[in-house]
Amino acid sequence: MEIPQVEAFLAVGTFGGFRRAAAALRLTQPAVSARIRALEDSLSVRLFERGPHGLALSAAGRTLRPHAEQLLQAVALARQAVHDLRPTSGGAIQIAAVLSICTYLLPDVLKRFQTAHPNVMITVRSGHSKEVLEMVLRGEAEIGLARSLQHPEVETVSLRDDPLILVGRPKSWPTSARRARLAEVADRPLIFFDRGSSDWTLTQGLFRRAGLVPNVTLEVETIETAKRMVERGMGLAFLPHLAVGRELRRRSLVAIEIVDAEPISRSLDVIHPRPRPLSSAARALLHALRSALTEAGGPPRRRR
Repeated sequence: MEIPQVEAFLAVGTFGGFRRAAAALRLTQPAVSARIRALEDSLSVRLFERGPHGLALSAAGRTLRPHAEQLLQAVALARQAVHDLRPTSGGAIQIAAVLSICTYLLPDVLKRFQTAHPNVMITVRSGHSKEVLEMVLRGEAEIGLARSLQHPEVETVSLRDDPLILVGRPKSWPTSARRARLAEVADRPLIFFDRGSSDWTLTQGLFRRAGLVPNVTLEVETIETAKRMVERGMGLAFLPHLAVGRELRRRSLVAIEIVDAEPISRSLDVIHPRPRPLSSAARALLHALRSALTEAGGPPRRRR
């Protein structure tokens, strides 16, 4: 079993065909086919089969896939470890982050960081809070970025609060005060996102504790989709301040204060394993995160 064969196997499995896999690997289609045949011959199994919807992994292919992914990850880590020994290398940082932080915070932070540390290699993986925690605990990420994440085996550094705020288009709530009771909000068209997530649960709980049933007209997968729906006047949504700060400053969206309910607030946190000190590169990244959040403004950090 050779590394190029494993790469070809995962590419075909991911893209569902030899032509797209070849394009992704920048190889010819016959070259990819040859690597798959060689891998199948070495294992004496068929890794793909034709189904009603095209090419799909066989039972053997499905069994091999997680091991192939681990193998390529180990190869990448080995290459990076050797690369880090070079005098010109500034090291590497593996980051795990929830999708909202990847989308709304990291681009500006990493641009600032790489300007100051051009030789540091950065790897970013995303997931839900539980997945971020698991990646940190398994040593797959040096630091994790999540919201309100605590665990006895990790150190948690809170950067600032990130409340869920009710937002709408200016025309959807034209009064100057923009204040409302929760019962009034429950009757408006509402957009919820990421069913089953902690944000979804917190928002549902706000209405449940008040004995109200929210008028949910749309449920979408991501914060960004929900925000776009609000911008088009399709309803109101409770969204993290981190995701809508720019729109609030531009007044393309407005915040609506709920006068008879406790605010829903969570913190932006950095986590890392307790027994393992942060590398100098990770400490520099943490400084860049704090600086970016300070300059961006927003709600102050709660004392914990």
